[in-house]
Amino acid sequence: MKILIAYDGSEYSDAAIVDLRRAGLPHSAEAVVLAVAETSPEYADIPYGAMVAGPGMYSPAIAETEPAGGRLLQDAESLAEQAASRLRADFPGWHVKTEAWIDAAAPAIIRKAHGWLPDLIVVGSHGRMGLRRFVLGSVSHHIMEHAACSVRISRHRLHAQDRHIRVLIGVDGSDNSTAAVRAVAARNWPSGTQVRVVGAFDPRVRIAAATTLEGTVPAAIETESKRCLSEAVHAAARDLAKAGLHAEPLSPEGNPADTLLAAAEDWGADCIFLGARGITGLDRIMLGSVSSAVAPRAHCSVEIVRPAV
Repeated sequence: MKILIAYDGSEYSDAAIVDLRRAGLPHSAEAVVLAVAETSPEYADIPYGAMVAGPGMYSPAIAETEPAGGRLLQDAESLAEQAASRLRADFPGWHVKTEAWIDAAAPAIIRKAHGWLPDLIVVGSHGRMGLRRFVLGSVSHHIMEHAACSVRISRHRLHAQDRHIRVLIGVDGSDNSTAAVRAVAARNWPSGTQVRVVGAFDPRVRIAAATTLEGTVPAAIETESKRCLSEAVHAAARDLAKAGLHAEPLSPEGNPADTLLAAAEDWGADCIFLGARGITGLDRIMLGSVSSAVAPRAHCSVEIVRPAV
């Protein structure tokens, strides 16, 4: 597994490092810690090849016009190594490298991902603003939308270390939500890990169906929609059971994003797993819109899963 970890030294990126202990990640993996030092906004339009020639490098033009460039790069290198040291201690089987760039944060992370092709990108939910740090809060959504791989927006819950890991999966029967289930099933979870599979039937489907059908929604359509969703939830629970995980299937009714957020908060989930996209139409919730709504509002980590290409 290849994991790209964005780090800026803030409490949020520190929390992301701690959270990885409860992410079910493999004992053996290849990881890159990327620390990006953002320069003045006037350099935002400088071509990527001129801005960053490689890890630890920046354009001579920037060095001449921005004397602090060297310090920025040194700070970024120090931060990356700080995070890497912690990762090596927590995951001794990982091969961890560091990179420090001077660039705009969101494009840098996406460019690195496009070039290196990680399986997972990890970012904190927020970060620090200013020339010495990049702001993960402003770029996490950009990464979630533009990355070609799975993205984990990490939040560490202070109470979580003294109890079993709790994972909640949003399911709608789409290929992407199936990929989320498979991602959870493939992880290296410790004994006692608890899983809940939630497929929320959206009551707004009735309104959409009534509008489309120009009248009242036939009871048979709603019943069939609920049946299909429940079937997908129970199928996911069975697949997780085959992987040795006990999963509780739940099929509540309500706005999917709100339902998932409430379920995660009430249960004290460590992470919500969602597909990047779902099936549109009258018989499914659309996880593409749900993931965008859940990720910024959740109090726990959120992992947006994209199927491997």
